[in-house]
Amino acid sequence: MQHNSVITLTTDFGHKDPFVGIMKGVILNINPFVNIVDITHEISPQNILEAAITMEMSFESFPYKTINVVVVDPGVGSDRRPILAITDHYYFIGPDNGVFSQIYRLRNETISVVHITAEHYFMPDRSSTFHGRDIFAPVAAWLSRGIESSKFGDPINDYVSIQVPVPVITEENTVEGEVIYIDRFGNAATNIKAQTIDDLFKDKTTRRLKVLAKGKEVPFKNHYAEAEDAGIYSLINSFAFLELFVNRGSASSSFGITVGEKVKLEAG
Repeated sequence: MQHNSVITLTTDFGHKDPFVGIMKGVILNINPFVNIVDITHEISPQNILEAAITMEMSFESFPYKTINVVVVDPGVGSDRRPILAITDHYYFIGPDNGVFSQIYRLRNETISVVHITAEHYFMPDRSSTFHGRDIFAPVAAWLSRGIESSKFGDPINDYVSIQVPVPVITEENTVEGEVIYIDRFGNAATNIKAQTIDDLFKDKTTRRLKVLAKGKEVPFKNHYAEAEDAGIYSLINSFAFLELFVNRGSASSSFGITVGEKVKLEAG
């Protein structure tokens, strides 16, 4: 038995109901030595895109061979498949609805996906409404005990991948992106990454960056406290995304910024 395995949980269950605790109980009954880590249970209800981005931001912070369970599952009980995705260094268990879309796009990892069909690893009395308890939690627990991934089902290639918006280079020195994630502080992360900015400037001697949102320039800062008033500013956040923020305030509520808000980047 692998006593040092890690299982992470990401769901839209919240904390009012006992769902998360029940999943942990199922896991610990199968492997009492596993370490269970909550990434978040506050994904917006049924928001597959938000779950996909959260997983992209989180998984590399954990030790190799961590098993990441994601239960954001509006199709629970339907014919959508439970899956196990395997990269060179991590495992991902959840519904085949696109929650692992950003994992499938990793450039430096080989990806294989298994349709989980081995019912003897499921809970014996399954419901049609709580696959987190009845399928995903026990499969993760058995995997953490060293059961080979191939034992859970057969490989598939037609797994579901949702389209996560990508920035577009519209002119030689201009990139257009959009807000894809808003955190609890109201900071608005865009799909424009630091690497995109570096690529814009690679052939330039000067480095003048202009960020535009809501029809006006959003001055670029190096950290939050560098903004001295309650205006809207931009920076590169801890996940290397271009982010819109208000120092000690909420960019989302103060300036009406929501997911999908267009953001333009110009290299001067």
